[in-house]
Amino acid sequence: MPVNTRRYLNPRTPMIYLLPVVLCELALALFMIIAYWKVFTKANQPGWAVLIPFYNLYIMLKIAGRPGWWLLLFLLPLVNFVITIMVMLDIAKSFGRGAGFGLGLAFLGFIFFPILGFGSSTYRGPSATG
Repeated sequence: MPVNTRRYLNPRTPMIYLLPVVLCELALALFMIIAYWKVFTKANQPGWAVLIPFYNLYIMLKIAGRPGWWLLLFLLPLVNFVITIMVMLDIAKSFGRGAGFGLGLAFLGFIFFPILGFGSSTYRGPSATG
């Protein structure tokens, strides 16, 4: 005898389970915006730049001391992966941190950017010359 699943499923049930996930994602996104804002202001850059796509990458390049045309390299597949690691290493050096911290920024940014923004690191100027 077939089971009538319609009797057991409420169409609103998935939304009930999804709501906490969406709220957690929004909270994490807001927290990361604040963390990036703190990093930008520590580097004497406008914090609001975090909110503008592509311009925030340009500002990160300025913080790292890389030329602005590198923004185009972020558009190339596979090259963008290498460029991201290089820029994060330079940002870590710009704040007096080592290569391990730069790799943390590249691969675990949701942990290391808040450490950089809310921690005691100070901006020492662009580390790369370009």
